[in-house]
Amino acid sequence: MISLIQPSRNNLKYLKWSYDSVRKNAGPEVEVCVADDFSNDGTWEWCQELMKVDPNFKAIRNEGPTRLGHTILYDRLINEVATKDIVGIWHADMYMTPGTVEKIVAAVKPGVVVSLTRIEPPLHPPGPEKVLMDFKTEPEDFNEAEFLKWYEGYEFTARGKVTEGIFAPWFLLKEDFQVIEGHDPLYAPQSKEDSDIFNRFLLNDYSFIQLWDAAIYHMTCRGSRFNPTLTEVGKNSSEWEAQNIRSTRNFIRKWGHFVKHDALMKPIVPPKYDIAFRVTNCDLQALQALEPWCSTISSDASYADWVEVEQKNTKFNMFKRVKPWNAALENEIVVEFDASKLTQQSFGLIQQLPEIIEESGEVGEFELDIFKIKIKALNTYEQNLISNSDTYYTNQLL
Repeated sequence: MISLIQPSRNNLKYLKWSYDSVRKNAGPEVEVCVADDFSNDGTWEWCQELMKVDPNFKAIRNEGPTRLGHTILYDRLINEVATKDIVGIWHADMYMTPGTVEKIVAAVKPGVVVSLTRIEPPLHPPGPEKVLMDFKTEPEDFNEAEFLKWYEGYEFTARGKVTEGIFAPWFLLKEDFQVIEGHDPLYAPQSKEDSDIFNRFLLNDYSFIQLWDAAIYHMTCRGSRFNPTLTEVGKNSSEWEAQNIRSTRNFIRKWGHFVKHDALMKPIVPPKYDIAFRVTNCDLQALQALEPWCSTISSDASYADWVEVEQKNTKFNMFKRVKPWNAALENEIVVEFDASKLTQQSFGLIQQLPEIIEESGEVGEFELDIFKIKIKALNTYEQNLISNSDTYYTNQLL
């Protein structure tokens, strides 16, 4: 059978609702593993009582005083608590439908990651990988009988078939998760840790399967983004927005691009090159915008104070990344330009540099827009990002 992996912070009513759906529709053998992330809403007391009567319910607690976040707690639950061969990332605001667990177990194989189709209220833009249908966003408003009646009769797109794509909830063999050393703590407490690990699954040659005859109802984002203790439904919490900015910048530093995927949510990973920027007329605003998009930035900006502040937002060693104008650059690709000439169009080219360099395909020099690009070598390093402990990666960190 499977272990469901559920970090939770001040989500008790959703946690109870989700747990009830698992026991009603999946039975007593599914292992539910919960990590209480320093909640103050009675979550830990509920967990303690439930562990006395349900042998397949297990829980740990972060005693605080600060939040660890699900990036860390997912891995603690999988590595320290879960006992089943299959583990699945599961949220407190997810409802388990009848017959789903059996389909997960049948689909998960070595090197295969299985996702379920999400049925969601229309809080986010539509997409071909999910079904938008409003069965409410609060457990007290959810009409279970009405939902199950609809679910039994609804003809899902490609029902009985599978497509490629990955998103929560996703399931795989525990050992496949551990081979690549789990989530990257770079993104703690949250945001972009899922896109990062999806890239690494892809690069490690795992296959992705979305089951269309196995679905969940997802109230969406009740853990932090729309957590009712922090904000209202459909409005991002300030906590989430601040962390999302930090995590997005860290994702770009690591991978050299924004999160990319196809229409059905299969990751796209461009090549990762060793790129340096040498920038004149660079002020702190330009430095802030440019720094994540390269391995090293050499500029005439007065950067010392900014680096000290930005270092608090990342595990990347900012003192290695940011250098003075006259610094020697050993990087394999050097891009020179004048920051005073940056336009929205030229900054868009910076964001597409991996694809542009891949297409150029040769060592040498060329000019593009305001940029002079010198290519000494075309080695790529995305494969070195699969493992959290690869020295190529760890040598960039504090």
